Formats: sequence, C-alpha cells, structure tokens
Amino acid sequence: MTRLIEISGRHIGPGNPTYMVAEMSANHNQDLDQAVQIIRAAKEAGADAIKLQTYTPDTITLNCHTEHFRIKGTMWEGRNLYELYSKAYTPWEWQPKLKQVADELGLDCFSTPFDFTAVDFLEKMDVPAHKIASFELVDLPLIRRVACTGKPVIISTGMASLAEIEEAVHCLNAPARTLRRRRR
Repeated sequence: MTRLIEISGRHIGPGNPTYMVAEMSANHNQDLDQAVQIIRAAKEAGADAIKLQTYTPDTITLNCHTEHFRIKGTMWEGRNLYELYSKAYTPWEWQPKLKQVADELGLDCFSTPFDFTAVDFLEKMDVPAHKIASFELVDLPLIRRVACTGKPVIISTGMASLAEIEEAVHCLNAPARTLRRRRR
C-alpha cells in the first residue's frame, strides 16, 4: 500500500508532482538579509518549501576542545564543533520572520528540530511539517515528540540501518495508533 502525505493541502507521493524543498542550512552566513534573499531565490527556482534547521550551539554540542570535538580536514581545521555551530545556526528570533517571508511568497517553511525545545518553538510558529536529520534518526524521544504534533514528518535515512529506519517509523506511527484506539 502506497501512502501519501499532505503538507499545506498539497498531496505528496507517487502520482503527484514533485515537492521541491530548498535547504537553507547555514548558507545565510549569519546575515538576515541573505537569508531572506535565499528564500526569494528558492521561490524563483521553483521550490515548494524552504527548510531551516532549529538548534543552538548549546543544544547540539558541547563547548569542548578535546580531540573528538575538533574538526579536521576542512576550512574549520583545528576549531571545535561548538565554534562551527555558533557560526552555522539560524538565530531563533529570525525564524518567525523567515516563515512570514516564505508565507508571503507562497512557500511552505518548516525545519529540522534537534531537541524538544526546538519542536516546541516550531509548533508555536505553526510550521506545516517537521524534518528529522539522518543523525537524529536514532533519537527516539525526539521522534516521539515530533510524532505527537500530528504533523507530517520527513526523515533522512542516509546514516541509518534498515532496523533503525523501521524503529523510527514505528515511533512515528505509535501516536496515530493510540489515537485510533481511543476513537473506538
């Protein structure tokens, strides 16, 4: 059985037009005007949605300088993950503004939350969907929290085993099964 999802009234799945999501990530370079320009460019390029990432350096890593937290082999050589995420994150105070810009352009705006506070923040923004990053696929409490919003969820699976994917899908479906049992 093929299942479709729906985001903002748009059916997504086989037999439907491609739903194109533009990833902003850290491409704004900590410049709000640049972030707005990225959203406009995404719209001009034909995207249906813009996706943000919602975290702070403190919610995604430790400010640690041990070997495991040092970056190697990139332009960030010798710096730590905390420094990288401090430069890469999208400030939370921008996100409602960015969603408003996207809404005005007719783009969906949603995000990848990396902890419970991010899920709660995004729910206050009334995003139409959530996205789980591939390295968060094994964070079952986070997946449960996102599933309980009742909104569509897109999951990246690039770093996962089949067993991990099955477990994540089971977590996503558990709230729906509970609701169906309550309605009987």
